[in-house]
Parts: sequence; structure tokens; C-alpha cells
Amino acid sequence: MTTKHAIDEARDIIFGDREKTYGHPAVNLRRIAGMWRSYINQKYGIKTPLTEEDICWMMVLLKMSRQMHELKQDNLVDAIGYLALIDRINIEGEDK
Repeated sequence: MTTKHAIDEARDIIFGDREKTYGHPAVNLRRIAGMWRSYINQKYGIKTPLTEEDICWMMVLLKMSRQMHELKQDNLVDAIGYLALIDRINIEGEDK
């Protein structure tokens, strides 16, 4: 049985069909940042800047927390993918 390396799985995800489903990652992550900023502001009265990169790092932390509970390839793949999205957005912006 051949198993793909996590980095290869992550590459396939961030450059594959996920973009067709959710749009360009820079746009999607910016939308998430806006929603999270609004939530924090409305709930706690705190205005905080959040960027696309912040969202990626926080999602990596989420995946780390899940991995601490149970070791799963999915957590590793997704964490690598979120880190790679930071690089992709910095290089490409919103354009391919």
C-alpha cells in the first residue's frame, strides 16, 4: 500500500479543487478574518487586527490541539496546508 506524504497531500489540496469550492484562499481567509474580528469586537468590545496569515496560524494551532488528542494524518496534512497557504498568499496575492 502506497501512502502519500503529508506535504504532497497538502499541495494537492491547496492547489486543487478546494479553490473551486471556496474561492481563492486569500479572499476566503480575508473573509474569515473579517468575521472573526467582528465576533471578537461584538462579544468582547475589543478591536483587533487579524490578517489572512493570522487565520492560517490559528488554524495550525487548532490542528495541533487535535493532534495532541489523537494522532491523525489529516491534522498534519491540514497544518502543512495552512502554512503553505501563507507562502502562497505572500507570493501570489489574490492572483494565480
